[in-house]
Amino acid sequence: MAVKITIEPFGVFEGKQVQKFSFVEDNGISVSIINYGAKIISITTPDKNGNKENIVIGFGTMEEYIEHDIFYIGGVCGRYAGRINKGNFLIDGKEYFVSTNVEGFCLHGGFKGFDRVYWDATVLPEGDGVAFSYLSKDGEEGFPGNLKITVTYRVFNNELQIRYHAATDKATPINLTNHSYFNLSAKREKNILNHHLQLNGTVIAEVNENLIPTGRFIPVANTELDFSALRRIGEASAKLGEFDHSWLILRENAGLEEAATIVDIESGRKLTVYTTTPAVHFYSGYYLEHGKLGKYAGLCIETQHFGDSPNRPEFPNTILYPGKEYRQETMFQFSVMQ
Repeated sequence: MAVKITIEPFGVFEGKQVQKFSFVEDNGISVSIINYGAKIISITTPDKNGNKENIVIGFGTMEEYIEHDIFYIGGVCGRYAGRINKGNFLIDGKEYFVSTNVEGFCLHGGFKGFDRVYWDATVLPEGDGVAFSYLSKDGEEGFPGNLKITVTYRVFNNELQIRYHAATDKATPINLTNHSYFNLSAKREKNILNHHLQLNGTVIAEVNENLIPTGRFIPVANTELDFSALRRIGEASAKLGEFDHSWLILRENAGLEEAATIVDIESGRKLTVYTTTPAVHFYSGYYLEHGKLGKYAGLCIETQHFGDSPNRPEFPNTILYPGKEYRQETMFQFSVMQ
């Protein structure tokens, strides 16, 4: 399926021109991304009647993104996506202190995470995607090491592929994800409570009152957190209210594994998410009401490692050492239900 690309100015950030890169498939999806925060600003997909509409929360100006930057909308979260308790951790016996942008912990990389920086951009030779690169300098937000990151977006066959790569000159925690808010109904005035969700996991990381993992995994069978089969989100949220939890993905191998399926029956749209990460984090957009977007206006499926992993040796390792490479891949597959 052929892909057409357009590049146009989007705004200015810290004196640099921000560009919008749009990729349009013939008879398929369209994706637009900007190099401020490597943010996905729109994903247009057809419904069951062939109507193409944007299914992610996005804005048309830099000013709007800066106004709503507390929600990480569409951006790449890092250096560490999720929470780090008390903003400190040990690596090989040395203690590090990073920004505590939320009282008591570091969230999504600190006060100025990767979703709030300018990324250099290069269109792929095939013309079907773009590679964003960023150098996170030693000491940025308190994290050790000069970390070179590349995030590559590629559009093909009604799929959006995101590949992450990083290398460092000093041992450092790393956990990257994309923080797009999906609403498959494509109608901002609606919420996602009538969406149906399935997650490929039977246990979650137990958390305390600040949503910091305790290190334990607990089963979700027959609870409000049980999404082992397609289930209407509103049914579960009627009792629980907020979803902000990480599921351990059931894996058959180390490659791409199905992590989540989202369905909007009214529009017929379906999103299937595949990833190489050990966890999938479901956030229901509960606090979007504070940004005039509306509670539950969109949901996030964050493919990543578990929160506070640098302090939890029982979790999969998130420390990257010099000479090693960080690699992660996530695939969003868009379709219409038959």
